Amino acid sequence: MAKDIICGMYVDETKTPFKCTRKGVTYYFCSSSCLDSFLAPMKELRRLKILTAIGIGSGLLIAILEFYSVSPLFLLLIASIVQFYPGLEFYKGMIDAIKAKQANMDVLIALGTSAAWVYSLIYVLQSMSIIPEILKASGGYFMESTLIIGAILLGRTLERMMKHKASEALESLLELQPSKARVLRNDQELDVSLDELEIGDIVLVKPGEKIPCDGEVIEGYSFVDQSAITGESIPVEKKKGDEVLGGTINKTGVLKIKVTKVGDDTLMSQIIKSVEEAILSRTPIQRLADKIASVFVPVTISIAILSFIFWAFTWNLPFNLALTVLISVLIIACPCALGIATPAALLIATTKGAKQGILIKSGEYLERIHKANVIVLDKTGTITQGKPVLEDIVNFSNYPREQILKLAASLERFSSHPLAQQVVEEASRAKLSLLEVEKFEEIAGEGILGTIEGSTYYIGNERMLEKHRVKLNEAQKKIITELENKGKTISYFLNDSNLIAIFVFSDNLREDSKQAIAELKKMNIDLVMLTGDNERVASAIAKEVGIEKFYANVLPIQKAEIVKKLKEEGNVVVMVGDGINDAPALANADVGIAIGSGTDIAKETGGIILLKNSLLDVVKAIKLSRKAYSKIKQNLFWAFFYNTALIPVAAGILYPFAGIILNPILAAIAMAFSSISVVTNSSLLIRYNP
Repeated sequence: MAKDIICGMYVDETKTPFKCTRKGVTYYFCSSSCLDSFLAPMKELRRLKILTAIGIGSGLLIAILEFYSVSPLFLLLIASIVQFYPGLEFYKGMIDAIKAKQANMDVLIALGTSAAWVYSLIYVLQSMSIIPEILKASGGYFMESTLIIGAILLGRTLERMMKHKASEALESLLELQPSKARVLRNDQELDVSLDELEIGDIVLVKPGEKIPCDGEVIEGYSFVDQSAITGESIPVEKKKGDEVLGGTINKTGVLKIKVTKVGDDTLMSQIIKSVEEAILSRTPIQRLADKIASVFVPVTISIAILSFIFWAFTWNLPFNLALTVLISVLIIACPCALGIATPAALLIATTKGAKQGILIKSGEYLERIHKANVIVLDKTGTITQGKPVLEDIVNFSNYPREQILKLAASLERFSSHPLAQQVVEEASRAKLSLLEVEKFEEIAGEGILGTIEGSTYYIGNERMLEKHRVKLNEAQKKIITELENKGKTISYFLNDSNLIAIFVFSDNLREDSKQAIAELKKMNIDLVMLTGDNERVASAIAKEVGIEKFYANVLPIQKAEIVKKLKEEGNVVVMVGDGINDAPALANADVGIAIGSGTDIAKETGGIILLKNSLLDVVKAIKLSRKAYSKIKQNLFWAFFYNTALIPVAAGILYPFAGIILNPILAAIAMAFSSISVVTNSSLLIRYNP
């Protein structure tokens, strides 16, 4: 079952004819009015405001006219206009529900107001002696039927206004993109529309202009304001080789940018799509509400009919009072608030997250993360910057340093490992000519090997060293131990039998790692660090940031196994990582959080993406989740409170003791107030700053 994004009611995808696809996401609706509202929200909102004004205004007018004993026929005329103009909304919804073979909230409203209007019609026709007296009607429900329609439409209008306000922030992102781009083709500058941009095009962006697409800087230097997308208040330095995002603002220099993504593949389009998907996705608590709502409508109709039969034929209550009970039950039981209780909070929370650079792919992830009690952190690129620097080459052989660097760089140029690139760059700075490599092989979790000028060389970690049974002397052990105790990462360079040299790398901590970890500890969350580095390096980094539990020498598949084990122990596990080797663990965690600077596969696997590459955003995501979940529980309480507490009252339970029959107007106001309370409560999230 899908969720109607407008009214919040459940929809059977296989039965409903009302659906629409936007940005690759298919939306299902319970009625044509909800579909129209989705396609043209502002137009629909204006129309809804007009209908609400007509309903409430007519009801108040009838109240005044009744005071002056105006002709019932004139009052019926006004009530009929409201019943079949603003009230047509509910008839359309009821017909659509019947076509889709399901019952929605419009069924209750249409039946209730129709009963009131028919009763009023019979009263007028009897008073004019047009028909015989088939009912002992003492008056019509002119004011009641009109104000019921007006009150319900008021609640619906306020709900739509809230949703529009919440989604404005996302829609404004699309408006950030300029309508045209300046493309360099055949040595000429051409202004083309964004639709005409192609991957590989070169665009020129001058100071003060908006960057039209996602791309890579190929020439120029500038600072770019990315606040609209990542939330970073300070402009970010951009130079050759750096990525830029469409919709951000070039502040200072001229940039030439190679287009890498267009259309729906751009980050902004993905943000919009991701948040819309999050709104549609059903969390466990929402699925519970859906299940209750799916049986609520038929049960309510049954209660209304049985109550009417009881009071009219068993208790022998006057027909008009028994009918009042039926109408009140139908109106007050309308599950509007139940339908929007979860979507309203999810909509605002996911929008709030997106504006702060926290992209939440699904409402289910938002619900899961609030329960997290264990967070697993990858070391490289998550706790540390993931940009290791070659600090030193310690020579344990008779090879000249230059020869060691030349041999190592000749091998490393075929590897995509960050450490390998640092060796190649060092050789480039030394202007060394690299050698031809034969039989190159990369061994997962160990390192690389290759044959150069007839000799085989190896570069890797301790596993590579152990595999070839290379023994370290005491002096070598001491040097390596001291370096690793300082948190340095070591790559071993060896031949078939001897250790030639070690390459010493340092990977600095992210600026906010210590603060983020301290904050997570305050939230009573256990922290675990995973790394492929050895025990001493892992211990040094863990101690520096304040993490007690860590796993060293971990292969990619082992990361996933550790996450599974933690889950089997009854924990709700969040995995935070950035690389390809983190993808299995991200997928196996209850919630995977991908650092935005990481690989595409890590981002695809993660349920939450941190666009600002900041661990502090993990803290923000958890706080936002906890706040949103709190709002959802409050919303569901109010929704269930109104429906469960007031249905017995509407059914007449107080009549035998206090002679009280609930007026349908009060029922409509109570029902509308439940929706308003849910919308208002959810809207408070807009002001929340995690």
